[in-house]
Amino acid sequence: MVKTLDKKCWICGREEHLPFKCRFCGNVFCSQHRLPEQHACAGLEKVKQHSADGSNRANRQSGTDDIMKDVLKSTAKYAAKSAFRGIRNNVSYSMRSSPSMAIIYLCLFSFLLQMVLDPMGINYAQFFMFVPINFLAQPWTLITHMFLHNGFFHLFFNMMVLFFFGPELERRAGKATFLRVYFIAGVVAVLGYSLTTSQPHIGVVGASGAIMGVFAALAVIAPEIRVYVYFIPMRIVHALILFALVDFLLIGSNDMVAHTAHLTGILVGLLMGLRIKKSQQRSGWHDPYRY
Repeated sequence: MVKTLDKKCWICGREEHLPFKCRFCGNVFCSQHRLPEQHACAGLEKVKQHSADGSNRANRQSGTDDIMKDVLKSTAKYAAKSAFRGIRNNVSYSMRSSPSMAIIYLCLFSFLLQMVLDPMGINYAQFFMFVPINFLAQPWTLITHMFLHNGFFHLFFNMMVLFFFGPELERRAGKATFLRVYFIAGVVAVLGYSLTTSQPHIGVVGASGAIMGVFAALAVIAPEIRVYVYFIPMRIVHALILFALVDFLLIGSNDMVAHTAHLTGILVGLLMGLRIKKSQQRSGWHDPYRY
């Protein structure tokens, strides 16, 4: 079946051989009324409205995207601030609650400061290391040398030992006692080194003497503690004997390690540990951490 096409203009009724059909409203118009503006095309208004709605939706979507970006930025900024605040609070709490952790953080800060200043040509360590021949001119180095370390592994192993055994001595003997053992052992250890070294012009850095004093004092107070030396379990007393034997055998070697400082620190720790233990026995103090 063939469908005939209405050739009359929808506005004026004029009949044309080749009429115009509006693509917006679908009606037939003559050449005079063929433009949408000339026949008040309702379809064109719908298209315009649709376009406007689409533009509004795009604007709304763009606005939503901007809002989401702002929210994400604010969330990221808040998360970063919260993380930093949490780390700062944890560090602050650790330093207040544990002298061992305070010393660890100070050593880490000192090491980072040294890494920053050395490339700038500022010899940070030279001013704070202990040099036996310069002791009278720089007496503060008796203390400050304990917060300096010669390289990452020197720092890492010292801080690892202090992290595990410093808090143990704090819990069993008290924070003030820990500080006395640590600093007395560190000072006497470096003095012992200065009296035995044949190279008094060479500087000394590191907390090894002080840490060995803490380790020795803990071995006297709590000899039942078990430790791992190169993954081998043993009592802390046996580990202390092993460390002392190694240091004794290596005296005079050229390994750039102050073995006499380690041995002096151990001796101070043993003497202070015996004194602490006797004081605890006289007072009837019971170690709640004894197994």
